[in-house]
Amino acid sequence: MALANSGKIINDPVFGFINIPGGFLFDIVQHPVFQRLHRIKQLGVSSYVYPGAQHTRMQHSLGAMYLTGEAVKQLRGKGNDISEDEENGVLAAILLHDTGHGPFSHVLETTVIPSVPHEEISLMLMERMDAEMDGRLATAISIFNDTYPKRFLHQLVSSQLDMDRMDYLRRDSFFTGVTEGVIGSARIIKMLNVWRDRLVVEAKGIYSIENFLVARRFMYWQVYLHKTSVAVERMLVNILTRARELVRGGVELFASPALMYFLKNDVTREEFISGGTALENFLALDDSDIVSAIKVWRGADDKVLSILSAGFTDRKLFKSMRCDDGRQIDTGELVRRYVSALGVDSRLAHYFFSVDTVSNKAYSPGDGDGILILYNDGEIKDIAAASDMLNVDVLRSSVEKRYLFYMPL
Repeated sequence: MALANSGKIINDPVFGFINIPGGFLFDIVQHPVFQRLHRIKQLGVSSYVYPGAQHTRMQHSLGAMYLTGEAVKQLRGKGNDISEDEENGVLAAILLHDTGHGPFSHVLETTVIPSVPHEEISLMLMERMDAEMDGRLATAISIFNDTYPKRFLHQLVSSQLDMDRMDYLRRDSFFTGVTEGVIGSARIIKMLNVWRDRLVVEAKGIYSIENFLVARRFMYWQVYLHKTSVAVERMLVNILTRARELVRGGVELFASPALMYFLKNDVTREEFISGGTALENFLALDDSDIVSAIKVWRGADDKVLSILSAGFTDRKLFKSMRCDDGRQIDTGELVRRYVSALGVDSRLAHYFFSVDTVSNKAYSPGDGDGILILYNDGEIKDIAAASDMLNVDVLRSSVEKRYLFYMPL
């Protein structure tokens, strides 16, 4: 006789004890699709800058589930009707929102899986799990897709003030030690309410929202878009691009079967949708596939691949130089230097440097997705108009920084 599971309690370093309910939600947490997130770092290569940034996407997803549960309690306490099925649906949706991320997250979206955004893969995996679980994920999928009648539930999962952002700011700040990212998540959640099927923040919480937006801006420039992190990402992109070029040219390279599948094939969105080989290989792929391959590629016969792989493994990284002040980069001179110093031809020399622009917008309201403030008299204002302390319009502007990343000689 099979015994029903009774759930688990985990001790989370950020929020303390988190209860994972038994039954439906516990089945999701135990599913291989979710367990794969335990093998994918939340911050990719940020540990090159912040050695403590070793936490995983599983930890983040469990934290986001906890915050979503707290938000549901608050909204119910203020008279908003949320059924048990809807609660399970929104908790399942936030648990599974990141399942479409590959190893090192967005890096793979620009190299070996360039045609399929991670959000679409997450949805495909949810639909696949739904078929296995006799349709129990139907509500979660509808909430995730923003087709569920109560749109505020989708906003808990994906919006300018969702539980995803609320967890990753707290969690990433904790593990990196960047205290500027600390936000008052508990107070923000206590201030949440629903107005005309929209998630709103009661006026008493306006300063917490201002802090949330400023913290998000700090975290992007100090952590997510830190110049060294971007430099390492550029190295990783160049390594995978070169490995792919070699494999398609008939060179034999070490790689796990899953990684080799993506190195060899141009995988289309349609192949993912079919739910066949592409999706199976994606599920078999995690950080360890990439790291183990790069460790072996240090000894590759190809000079480009071996130099870049050794640099990535041994932390001999690309340097960075700001060049958004109008100065011109003489890429021809860079090419000549690498040709001379490394003995590669001019085409291959381009693997050792890159000119890139990184951008960030701390607040991106669109399609009615702004953060709304609810006043006691019933008036509603967007945070950009409600704030008397910050020029939130500045946070809505895209800030760009242009860099030259290059392998030092």
